[in-house]
Amino acid sequence: MRELLVVKSGGPAAFVEWQAAFAAVAPGLELALWGDPALDPARITHALVWDPEPGALARLPALEVIFGAGAGVDAIIADAELPRHIPLVRMGVEGAAQRMGEYVAWAALGLLRDQRRLAIAQAASRWDYFEPENTAPERVVGIMGLGVMGTRAATMLQGLGFGVVGWSRTEKFVPGVRSFVGDAELAAFLAESDILVVLLPATEATRGLIAAPLLACAKPGAGLILAGRGTQAVIPDILAALDAGQLSGAVIDVFDPEPLAADSPVWAHPKVTVTPHCASLPSRRERAAYVAEVMARHRRGEALPNLYDPLRGY
Repeated sequence: MRELLVVKSGGPAAFVEWQAAFAAVAPGLELALWGDPALDPARITHALVWDPEPGALARLPALEVIFGAGAGVDAIIADAELPRHIPLVRMGVEGAAQRMGEYVAWAALGLLRDQRRLAIAQAASRWDYFEPENTAPERVVGIMGLGVMGTRAATMLQGLGFGVVGWSRTEKFVPGVRSFVGDAELAAFLAESDILVVLLPATEATRGLIAAPLLACAKPGAGLILAGRGTQAVIPDILAALDAGQLSGAVIDVFDPEPLAADSPVWAHPKVTVTPHCASLPSRRERAAYVAEVMARHRRGEALPNLYDPLRGY
């Protein structure tokens, strides 16, 4: 059977870009838009999706591989009818780590220089002169989640002069980064972190983790960068910590649900910078090249990379 990749990411307008991207890297591949009424579901062999309707993937009898259109596959595995025997490949584009490193470095510098205060002053046409108190070498950034993205962010932050520590469920070894492991060392990690960066995967263990109990253990006046998963953040608790001065500022890229509601108090909070879940998403060209390469591996009978592991939860 000829390979047919169905795409559900970005809607009909984005599908034109997907077609151009795949034409450049896999010119012989047949593409179809998810939901096309003329499409025979029995012909679909591969699916590139972000948030498929519950049960939809289970109704594709020839499906061989499912690709997540982003780094997370939360919306895919939430489907109770998801065919668990079909490989689910998480997006593993090298450019994603680079983009995340850039985002974290930008956000950390923004918190260091109080860029939110500057943005508010500019919007009000007000000359708000102040002198930043610290420089990067005087601040320690703590990264929760030392995977590929956390490691790249750590390297970039070190290049800017920041001290860097890391926390993860299992011990990780990153040059120049002191690693804290597990629940027993979480409080010690938080006590050293002037800026806390959350890059953890979405699992049951991380759901609602960034909430009042953890924030109470944070270093007083710490900054917060949330770029992992929106399900980890309890927004009312974060705003309360900002209002109380326990946190000095926050840069938030992920929310639950998304998009962030227009009436959310987060938008106007004077200590919060909001970004629209754009921290590390690679270009469609990069993602198309990755999907095409993995499809070729599958065709050759080779092991597939970045497979979702239900035991780990990511």
